[in-house]
Amino acid sequence: MKFSENWLRELVDIQADRATLAHALTMAGLEVEELTPLGDGLDGVVVAEIVGAEKHPEADRLQVCKVAAGQGEPLQIVCGAPNARVGIKVPLATVGAKLPGGITIKAAKLRGVESFGMLCSAKELGLDTDASGLLELPSDAPVGQSLATYLGLPDASIELKLTPNRPDCLGLFGLAHDVAALFGSRVKTGEQAAAPVTSAARRGIRLEAGKDAPRYLGRVVEGIDPAARTPLWLAERLRRAGLRPISAVVDITNYVMLELGQPMHAFDNDTLDGDIVVRHARPGETLKLLDGNDATLDEGFVLIADGRKALAAGGVMGGFDSRVTDATRNIFFEAAHFAPAAIMGRARKLGLHTDASHRFERGVDPELPRRALERATELLLAIAGGKAGPVLVAENLADLPQPAPVTLRRARLRRVLGVEVADAEVARIFTALGMRVEPQAEGWRITAPSSRFDIEREEDLIEEVARIFGYDRIPTASPAGALALAAEPEARIGELALREQLAARGYFEAVNLSFVPAELLARWGLAGQGVPLANPLSADLAVMRPLLLPGLVEALRHNRARQQERVRLFEVARVFAAGDPPVETPSLAIVASGSARAEQWGEPSRALDFFDLKGDLDALLAWGGEPQRWAVHADGLPAWLHPGRGARLSRDGETVGWLGALHPQLAKALDLGPDVHVLELALEPLLARRLPKGQPVARFPSVRRDIAMEVPEDVAWSRIGEVVRDSLGDVLKELRLFDRYSGKGVEAGRKSLAMGLILQDASRTLTDEDADRCVRQAIAALEQACRAKLRG
Repeated sequence: MKFSENWLRELVDIQADRATLAHALTMAGLEVEELTPLGDGLDGVVVAEIVGAEKHPEADRLQVCKVAAGQGEPLQIVCGAPNARVGIKVPLATVGAKLPGGITIKAAKLRGVESFGMLCSAKELGLDTDASGLLELPSDAPVGQSLATYLGLPDASIELKLTPNRPDCLGLFGLAHDVAALFGSRVKTGEQAAAPVTSAARRGIRLEAGKDAPRYLGRVVEGIDPAARTPLWLAERLRRAGLRPISAVVDITNYVMLELGQPMHAFDNDTLDGDIVVRHARPGETLKLLDGNDATLDEGFVLIADGRKALAAGGVMGGFDSRVTDATRNIFFEAAHFAPAAIMGRARKLGLHTDASHRFERGVDPELPRRALERATELLLAIAGGKAGPVLVAENLADLPQPAPVTLRRARLRRVLGVEVADAEVARIFTALGMRVEPQAEGWRITAPSSRFDIEREEDLIEEVARIFGYDRIPTASPAGALALAAEPEARIGELALREQLAARGYFEAVNLSFVPAELLARWGLAGQGVPLANPLSADLAVMRPLLLPGLVEALRHNRARQQERVRLFEVARVFAAGDPPVETPSLAIVASGSARAEQWGEPSRALDFFDLKGDLDALLAWGGEPQRWAVHADGLPAWLHPGRGARLSRDGETVGWLGALHPQLAKALDLGPDVHVLELALEPLLARRLPKGQPVARFPSVRRDIAMEVPEDVAWSRIGEVVRDSLGDVLKELRLFDRYSGKGVEAGRKSLAMGLILQDASRTLTDEDADRCVRQAIAALEQACRAKLRG
């Protein structure tokens, strides 16, 4: 929100200087982001008129001007501005004047011609950034008058950084209520007088958008002067608020928006056909906007239309074909109330951000449209003449928001703020903010004005008291009392410990946004699996991620593109699945590429492979104390994983994740090599830990027996281990795989696995007969379950 300081001071008495005002606004939560003084140091700058102009004898781009400045004979001034011409009135910096940029004006010769002053642009005067030519003043500007006096200077342009919950301060009158409360004054406001109705011109209005557009007001004004110019005072207020004056009608709608906070629009009434219809757009309906671009709308847009065509995207921007032009004599003013949810994200969907959408998305006072319409009519009749028709109203009262009273308890206010605020001061604060105050035995019953959408509960009222009373007046006190520390559950590994473990294994933690482009998910074969956002920040952040890996692999790709060959990243965050509300699942993802070891001299370099990543996973699983509950499977792989170098992870038979190399097609689509390996699994099963339990030291020795079994190639070692453990029970203390062979002497399609069985009984020493019996049991179980046979 940007505005003129002088304009604000006209609306409310402020007994404070500029610096104090800016500090008070910031401390009240209305942060002053930028303050630009205007018109300081313009002594010696006056209104002047060019009465003669001739080409410079020695320079094609210069003119020798005769300038009347109310000082007797016209002054001779050399000027290079392209718009310098006879008859215009412009600022003149006389000899001796000091301009804001530190320039002191002196008499000088330019290419041999004497010049006694300088004609100025707005930029040279520090009033604007426009340096394209001289600042042209209205034709009735009094020659010789101080420019500062004529333009109402000095002034300042103040820009506020407002939080989304304060849309009421997007209008000067709303802001004035906060300033009045801060400085103990009153807003100079009264009832807006109704404009005289001198025309019977009408136009029907139909509301067909339900609660998205419950109020729409319009008015026809006929016979305006299309050549009428915006008066200087109004144009200057717009300029100091960051808006460029365009034409009288457009400038009036912008002025009312800045003054009251109500966006308005003006149509050329002669281009309209039949009734005004406020409805939802039809899928694929198009509209040429004021900026000349064609917009394709959907049913989520509120559309202003007539009986034949679309006129405007409600709450966003007007249409090109019904715009006000230099030839417009009859206009139709509109002022409407749109529900914030109906406008949120619509401008961004069209690649726009307009003043109207900025306000309507946050919420505009539903009671403002009539006042804004009357104010705009008053200004238009005074500036461009014309005859106003009656105010046309269409509304659904049941769909309009209604302020609800909120109770503020005196004891609660004192407890939260830690300071006593007098009852009279509390009542003064709320009254100055435009709220209705009803004293009660234990506090107050407060009804906020319809413009204050942020007042919903007692805490909101306490915040208002704190803001206006002054945060700096609230004493600072440390909290007292004993704090209860939450005990970490012993059966769960802490997330911080997991992060530290991964960092110790050479991984860097990454933090990615929870939102990803839908196109990226489609590349991964995950189209439709994410949770789409109703109001995305941009098209690239439109879906909540169903997996961490797409975003994490993008981070790896970003690093690889910047000459980082060996990349090892992990992320611990949440993924989202569709539901009401969406289901959030904490997950761990790891990506790695490049060499298996950092560059060194101790061993030959080799590329990272599946088993390196699985080794890191095994270390994490062993940390939990129950690695036997986990299994690795070659089936059930997702489409984004390499079918021959990937695995599915399960815990107690339930799938909890995947690891392996990226599918070659996906890696190629992402412009990555075949060395990228990934892992993703649910976090909670990984963090589950078996509580350590003391066991007596074994009193009896263990026995080892080695066997070599031929099994089909498709039988996994995890399956063999499961069969052997089931067959031998507790007597099997450890199973070790120490050799794998395939080739000569082994049938094609089979492999030989040599394994050691470590046997031990807690109650006695095992005999050779006991050990041999265990070996026979294991062999028999493998022959039956795994189609194995003992190698001779």
